[in-house]
Amino acid sequence: MILELFFILAIYSISIALLIYGFFRIKKYKKTDLEPKTTFTIIVPFRNEKENLPILLESFSNLNYPKNLFDVILVDDSSKEKFQVSGFKFQVSQVDNIRASKSPKKDAITTAMQHVRTDWVITTDADCIVPESWLLTFDHYIQENRVSMLAGAVTYKCENSFLDHFQQLDLTSLQGATIGSFGLNKGFMCNGANFAYKKALFESLNGFKGNDKIASGDDVFLLQKAIEKFPKEVHYLKADGAIVTTKPTENWKVLFHQRVRWAAKTSSYKSTFGKFLGLIVFFGNLSFIIGFFLLLFGIWSYPIFVIFAFSKFAIDFVLLSITNQFLTKTRIKSLLLSSLLYPFFSSAVALYSLFGSYEWKDRQFKK
Repeated sequence: MILELFFILAIYSISIALLIYGFFRIKKYKKTDLEPKTTFTIIVPFRNEKENLPILLESFSNLNYPKNLFDVILVDDSSKEKFQVSGFKFQVSQVDNIRASKSPKKDAITTAMQHVRTDWVITTDADCIVPESWLLTFDHYIQENRVSMLAGAVTYKCENSFLDHFQQLDLTSLQGATIGSFGLNKGFMCNGANFAYKKALFESLNGFKGNDKIASGDDVFLLQKAIEKFPKEVHYLKADGAIVTTKPTENWKVLFHQRVRWAAKTSSYKSTFGKFLGLIVFFGNLSFIIGFFLLLFGIWSYPIFVIFAFSKFAIDFVLLSITNQFLTKTRIKSLLLSSLLYPFFSSAVALYSLFGSYEWKDRQFKK
């Protein structure tokens, strides 16, 4: 048992080391002094977000981008109370979601596409805040590179609570894996809260056709389809001026269901690398749990478990620290406690996502 678990740890460590290498291969981008020229439509699917939407729209008002070069389309997915849009200097419209699949968000983006008149679309979520250089940074990168799709970074605006710090660690690990995989030319994951692509690309890929029976994945499945057909035109935008901030979930139950929603789509990935990495991470975390119980029942000695746990912690720490420095410019908080809890939480999410249903936005979804 010792040899088997250390073998899993070795494969896990090599995989994380490759992601670290990939992370550094993606160079940080800084916007230049180009005149803005790209036209964007910002698509925001929402449901019962009357408290968050004004904050998001205010951040759009603060964008240092010409107001005539971007539109905003809000897609209302059966909110209990209607949101009133008025008083903005940029073009903003609101449409009702036309449901046609098992995925409300994919339907919302497809609905919005019928109203898009710009070359590019960029999606974000209602509980986000965008930085003032958001569109300008995307625009400059688009002008300087032959690109049809751009994935961007997302981080949390955290309060001083363990739940928030834990979520930041979890999101940091996902962002690190995302950037690292792009650096290895094996991109398979992105976040729909900061995701841009040409309207023509969306149409050439037939939108979400083929993945519309899966409730989540409006971002990753479109990304994987694009990489399959146009691998050189899909990039990651690693730029300080393009990091979108979102809110952590308010309690552990909502967090668990959110992560189950994210994990449920893994088995449907087209990316072999994505599936392989998902399995390696799962077994890496599971091996830690097994090692912990072997220690608890006296099968493993304390020094063996410490060596095992420290080895995993060390390689994780490198990826987490470099990613966190990019995302937040601050040190990681509650690192030790979060790192000890994370394997149990992550394994529970992965196992539950294979069989269980989950709740999101007051709706029940089945696997």
